[in-house]
Amino acid sequence: MASGRGPNNADITRVSTAIEQFKNRHPDVEVCACLGLLSDGQAEKLKRAGTTAYNHNLNTAESNYRGICTTHDYADRADTVRKAKQAGLSPCSGLIAGLGETDTELVDVVLALSELDPDSVPVNFLIPFEGTPLGGEWSLTPQRCLRILAMVRFACPDAEVRLAGGREIHLRSLQPLALHIVNSIFLGDYLTSEGQAGARDLEMIADAGFTVEGADERTLPEHRRDLVKVRRRGPGTALPANA
Repeated sequence: MASGRGPNNADITRVSTAIEQFKNRHPDVEVCACLGLLSDGQAEKLKRAGTTAYNHNLNTAESNYRGICTTHDYADRADTVRKAKQAGLSPCSGLIAGLGETDTELVDVVLALSELDPDSVPVNFLIPFEGTPLGGEWSLTPQRCLRILAMVRFACPDAEVRLAGGREIHLRSLQPLALHIVNSIFLGDYLTSEGQAGARDLEMIADAGFTVEGADERTLPEHRRDLVKVRRRGPGTALPANA
């Protein structure tokens, strides 16, 4: 249900070389790496190669973690977020709600994220695929999802709160209300599931009275602006997400 140990130094060298070559060709494109757990010195190597951001979610509370993952500890994940931040990478770290956690554990993981102070916080809602250990875990309702998003916003008031996987399934007709809480939404497909069509997302945003932030527009606080950048669809392209 979760990845094992992170990349070794040889892997990081290969990835860093590829990032450096890519940045030489496309210097204006942001590179956000998601490579798993980081060892000492690896985040610095990625930073020198031109990486801007690093994504590594806490996923769930420490007290719930052993029931979700056995290949590594919760502390390993938190340590990776710290390593990325200390190296000057923009940390992106969030959670997956609906992993059988209690209300208290939801509060715990959100407060832990607040303490880590990532620049962006993706909030995912578990899609309980049939045949997986949590295939019957349907504990989320649209109202509960909205309360979770509001809690993240209160705990991380100046971070980019990102509405991510599972939003279509769990928020359903209340998706537009979530736009009044979050800064951004994931458009297109997710790691293991299809998402809502991009055209429908853009209609929803417009119908709710919002506009899509352009590359030259900044709405985040001043101290976040140099770290969190508008994300593009693909390397070296100017296409909007899910074009």
